[in-house]
Amino acid sequence: MRSDITPGAKFPDYELPDHAKARRRLSELQGDDPLILTLARGHYCPKEHHQHLELAAAYPKVAVAYTQIVTIATDADYELKEFRASVGAQWTFLSDPERIVQKDLHIQEYTDPENDPMIPHTLVLKPGLVVHSIYNGYWFWGRPSVADLWRDLRAASAEVRPDWDLSAPGLRDAWDAGERSLFHGYDDDVAAPGATTNGSSSFITAVGTASPVG
Repeated sequence: MRSDITPGAKFPDYELPDHAKARRRLSELQGDDPLILTLARGHYCPKEHHQHLELAAAYPKVAVAYTQIVTIATDADYELKEFRASVGAQWTFLSDPERIVQKDLHIQEYTDPENDPMIPHTLVLKPGLVVHSIYNGYWFWGRPSVADLWRDLRAASAEVRPDWDLSAPGLRDAWDAGERSLFHGYDDDVAAPGATTNGSSSFITAVGTASPVG
């Protein structure tokens, strides 16, 4: 993995065709949510099937937790569709037969010249494609379990969700004042009857000083 891809760094915003042949950017697929990104060898690898079967089983929890998953594989279109269908995945798979990601991140698995895959990695990315954690999956035990991902996503969500702890100082006052921008699922402030709104910018600073409860 490239030396600059470390926790706190921004992951490249690759644009690749998905399993429906539409070109998609990682930032578009992530939106404002945490993202689990798997860089996979492809459909031929049994280790990939095991990892992605576990992710598929956990997907209902991932979805209700407002978290996204994306898989990038070196498979061409037909093999990518087979890979996705065989594990029952409901998330987006991106096709990279030209090895754009492999070359850019310096993760060629040179011990397998026949398939020329990427060295498998799993990353947890905070909004903005900011790296939270990285797992090297060349050996299967290097890949994260669902429990590992849960721990990482708990920590990442606590950092990026202003309303992670509703008992944080000032949050109830902001809600009562109609300031909704700090609460997930609310894009705009609303007027609260009889409330005086001082604006959310000063409140963001105040809430940012509070330590989230893990």
